[in-house]
Amino acid sequence: MAEGNNSPVKLPLFSSTPERNGEIELAGHIFNCAGDRSLLHDTVRMQLANRRAGTAATKTRGLISGGGIKPWRQKHTGRARAGSTRSPLWRHGGTTFGPQPRDYSYKLPKKAVAKALCMALSERAREGKVMVVEALELPELKTRAAKALLDKLGLNHALVVLGEGEEGAVRALRNLAAHKVLRVAGINVFDILNHDEVLLTAKAARALEARFGGGAQ
Repeated sequence: MAEGNNSPVKLPLFSSTPERNGEIELAGHIFNCAGDRSLLHDTVRMQLANRRAGTAATKTRGLISGGGIKPWRQKHTGRARAGSTRSPLWRHGGTTFGPQPRDYSYKLPKKAVAKALCMALSERAREGKVMVVEALELPELKTRAAKALLDKLGLNHALVVLGEGEEGAVRALRNLAAHKVLRVAGINVFDILNHDEVLLTAKAARALEARFGGGAQ
């Protein structure tokens, strides 16, 4: 990844028509930063671990019903010694060292996660895959209207990030299989890297600047 210099970046700004309406200048420490790429890997790994339900379980020999009686006497049968039909060695027996319910979640330092988020946004911006719209105004809050808008913007697999007060568009966007919509509070490294493009409203872009400190320089 190219090294960033934290200088302000200019991204294409579109109206809700949508037509290109100039550029918007955004903070370089969010959209033009660089760092160790291993931090992206660590953050995504943490996110995926935190999403695990951790409910996988197998039964040990003590949890399987039956098997209380000794199958045959200890000696003089010509067979190997056996104390229970629920031994892991037997068919229908218990499982040895199988998975048990557990919590897989863990946390990275907040500053590390914030840095990774800025790095992911910066990477998409350097690829020319970050677009900003003045507002996501749809003629009707319908999925077809949202799809038509994203198609006009040339977006095929986008993460759409909305700011405060723009929740109405969530209804129109959430059923699009090829796209995902998030509020600013929910933006994360995994979803940024898992989508080809990022579409921000101007309000969402400014909210990100406020969230990570400092404005456009």
